[in-house]
Amino acid sequence: MTTMPLTTATPMTESVSDPVQPPPVRARRSTPYAMLTAAVQEAGLMRRRTGHYWWRIVFTTVAFLTVVAGAFLLRESWLVLLVAAPLALVLTQFAFLGHDGAHKQIFASHRGNEWAARIFAALLTGLSYGWWMGKHTKHHQAPNARGIDTDIESEVVSFHADAASGRRGVLRWATAKQGYWFYPLLLLAGLNLHVDSTKSLISGRRAKKRWIDAAFVLLHWGVHLAALVLLLGPARGAAFFGVHMAAFGLSMGGAFAPNHVGMPIVARETKVDFIRRQVLMSRSISGGWFVDLFMGGLNFQVEHHLFPAMPRPNLRAVQPFVRRFCTEHGIDYTETSLPQAFKDIVTYLNDVGLAARDPFRCPLVSQLRAG
Repeated sequence: MTTMPLTTATPMTESVSDPVQPPPVRARRSTPYAMLTAAVQEAGLMRRRTGHYWWRIVFTTVAFLTVVAGAFLLRESWLVLLVAAPLALVLTQFAFLGHDGAHKQIFASHRGNEWAARIFAALLTGLSYGWWMGKHTKHHQAPNARGIDTDIESEVVSFHADAASGRRGVLRWATAKQGYWFYPLLLLAGLNLHVDSTKSLISGRRAKKRWIDAAFVLLHWGVHLAALVLLLGPARGAAFFGVHMAAFGLSMGGAFAPNHVGMPIVARETKVDFIRRQVLMSRSISGGWFVDLFMGGLNFQVEHHLFPAMPRPNLRAVQPFVRRFCTEHGIDYTETSLPQAFKDIVTYLNDVGLAARDPFRCPLVSQLRAG
């Protein structure tokens, strides 16, 4: 990769109200990124695809009702556990729709997108929209930036060497091979998401429309848990809940982890221009319709970070624009297959735990460390 100067900086602040958007195009019409944006807009790739989203909403709702019907039919048999994983996959699809609504991808109006995101995230998935917006906004603002992006801060997994260096005893031993523990730990990720979401609803007194989120989440869990107990009984209900939460964690974690885990991590105060901040810290995943479905369009992670309001079905079409732009400006564009990404995550996390070597030979990281 060609070494690029890091002189054009985007200041990093900790609090914003919406997922970060690219710098205003009007004020920078002559910049390369402005020209890329103009070409993308001229190609019509920023236009809403509401018809596509309505089709996806109907399809996902039908799948949800089918799974619920299957659980009802099998309610008196332990075979009902076979339905727990499909239910998790369907709820993950609702979570993806909530993500798209939060990024204003679905409807033309801000109000319509916000309500869609709240319904899909809080009511149907059981996760607070306000809580998710807070953490996801910071992530988009400064992906893989320590002290800002909470996705790389964990009490269990060390995503950078400084986090691993302070560990002692059993935790130090586990961290040395944390790459191998990462995917089993995802079995608990779904439950952890719900716990963090609930904590935010209890403690976040000033969160915008917190009571709407709280009502939706309470209704979600009230119906969910009542159905488990009344239809399946305590034993089967508890088993169903366990399998469902494990599958939900795997499906959510499996879709989000390949996007940034194993990519360069920078200090909070590091100044990097908008384009390099989004491209160099992100990894796109190659594949066809199955990968698109499994990852909810997040497999085009570089494109999504450059154009967060772009409708999901347009991300594949914009990829050639972005790749050509990165080639012309000497910016490394990372894309790999899903299996390779999973393998790279294991290798990276083990290397962090062992502090044995740096898997990246990126001039960006070298330059930052030299400073």
